[in-house]
Amino acid sequence: MICGDLVVWKPALTTCLTTRALAGVICGVLKNNGFNNVVTVCCGDGPDLGEAIVQDGRIPLVSFTGSTKVGRHVSAEVHRRFGKTILELGGNNASIVMPDCNMDMAFAGSVFGAVGTCGQRCTSLRRLFLHESIYDAFVARLIKAYPGFNARMGDPLDDNTLLGPLHSKMGLEGYLKGIEEIKKQGGKILYGGAVVEGMEGNYVLPTIAEINHDADIVKSEIFAPVLYVFKFSTLDEVIEWNNEVPQGLSSSLYTKDLAATW
Repeated sequence: MICGDLVVWKPALTTCLTTRALAGVICGVLKNNGFNNVVTVCCGDGPDLGEAIVQDGRIPLVSFTGSTKVGRHVSAEVHRRFGKTILELGGNNASIVMPDCNMDMAFAGSVFGAVGTCGQRCTSLRRLFLHESIYDAFVARLIKAYPGFNARMGDPLDDNTLLGPLHSKMGLEGYLKGIEEIKKQGGKILYGGAVVEGMEGNYVLPTIAEINHDADIVKSEIFAPVLYVFKFSTLDEVIEWNNEVPQGLSSSLYTKDLAATW
């Protein structure tokens, strides 16, 4: 936009008010710097508006954030008309914790990564790989810490809140379906795995699950605060496990051994 390129912004149906508010801020900044009419917000129900953007040859580049399934469609249709795409799709992010690392830093990073924004970021932590020598103690610490979020669960606009709700009923249903699949595929819920009763809204307990690293459900993204924990023996082994899901997006390694990062 700062280069004067025209932008058409179509938000998710459930974020129209937020988008309009942010667009007002953007337009104000642009106008104060000599740019007029370079950003347009289009809100609408159903997929028709988004599909119109995808198919319109006057739009040379389409940037899409959303599911892998819809992203495949966007990519195929835009490139069919020789347009370009920027796609930010599913994330299945992992952290590897080595026994020589700063454990407090690894713990704080893991908890925030998994629970922050109620697990609703593309870069939320989904898979936590812990070396076998620290696995039991680290998991026990997680299980002890997670109930602390229950007392500070509520309105995200409240400064005292640590954990807000899931975005929609669809997100709530996806969370419950995911918990069911974890159990069906031999997983064990170490903490959470349930809807919070007595609260208005889509509130769920942040969840810790123990399951095989190659279970099918692990290769899918549950857009909710569900953290899988795994025990590994060697760095070579766990790097293979890190890379065996189709989504990727981000990974991290906690260690003081710089050679392990090469």
